[in-house]
Amino acid sequence: MTDTRPLGADEATFIAAVRSDDPARFALVTERHRRELQVHCYRMLAHYEDAQDLTQETFLRAWNKRESFRGHAALRTWLYRIATNACLDFLEKRNDRTPVPAELPGSGSEVLYLQPYPDRMLPEDPQESVVARETIELAFIVAVQHLPPRQRAVLILRDVLGWPAPKAADALGLTVASVTSALQRARVTMREQLPGRRLDWRSPASHELSDDERGVVKSYIDAHERNDLDGLTSLLRDDLRFAMLPEQGTLTTTARDAVDGWVSGGLFRHGHDDWRGITTTVNRMPAAALYLRTSDDPGYRLFAIAVLHVVDGKIAELTGFDAAGKPWLGLPPAL
Repeated sequence: MTDTRPLGADEATFIAAVRSDDPARFALVTERHRRELQVHCYRMLAHYEDAQDLTQETFLRAWNKRESFRGHAALRTWLYRIATNACLDFLEKRNDRTPVPAELPGSGSEVLYLQPYPDRMLPEDPQESVVARETIELAFIVAVQHLPPRQRAVLILRDVLGWPAPKAADALGLTVASVTSALQRARVTMREQLPGRRLDWRSPASHELSDDERGVVKSYIDAHERNDLDGLTSLLRDDLRFAMLPEQGTLTTTARDAVDGWVSGGLFRHGHDDWRGITTTVNRMPAAALYLRTSDDPGYRLFAIAVLHVVDGKIAELTGFDAAGKPWLGLPPAL
């Protein structure tokens, strides 16, 4: 299926760039789509660094296929089609690997590969930001990963990007009936995998943190800085869902048992750890970037980022990520 709309300015500029055979001119036209394509790849892959690589692969494939673009479809549609199929090819290869799996908060089974997404890399266009806000939270990203790759692609193209069934079928080389069937199955799986406390994957209209969320993050950081284990315990729901990636497994546990486990695991060494923290956001969610100073190092070094889901002033889900050596998070490596 092709669009019958007149050739737009974006498409005309792109065709002119193709005819010039100038890589720099080609890059100038396609670069404006980088952020939205990278978010698309992240939804497919749940891994920020892989999404970066696949976005670059999308531009390489677009350059190699540039002569095939005739402007019958929008340039944006053409690039999304290339990106989706590049991700499907990557997933086919990635499924042959055998990494350590990790079960994530809010899911009933294990999910492979998850990295947080820095908010500063989300699309700047207001309309795109709304789309990202509704479908970038960890709960949604985790749920999507339970879908087979083609169902995943169908759900994202149809329910996230809002593509009609014929357009999605054309992009994936499927029939409309196949796309419709895949979408129905995908929606059933999504409802099964999304956390029970959420009726759907849509977050509040504003992407700014609420006062409640900011207060909880501040208290979470303060408890670390004071080594206040009782204060930390008081912030956690008794049905806390906790995971620290890339370690395997997640816990649904009481607040006291969770903190006791962190102490026995060496995160709080008899109250002598020296912590500092800063409030941040990833995946449009409240987060605390934690810095640790040890006896053999005078500086506070970036240690972890704790992504929080706050319900009624308490932390209901906590997903921790190793943050050291990840400059793309946009966090200072030391304080």
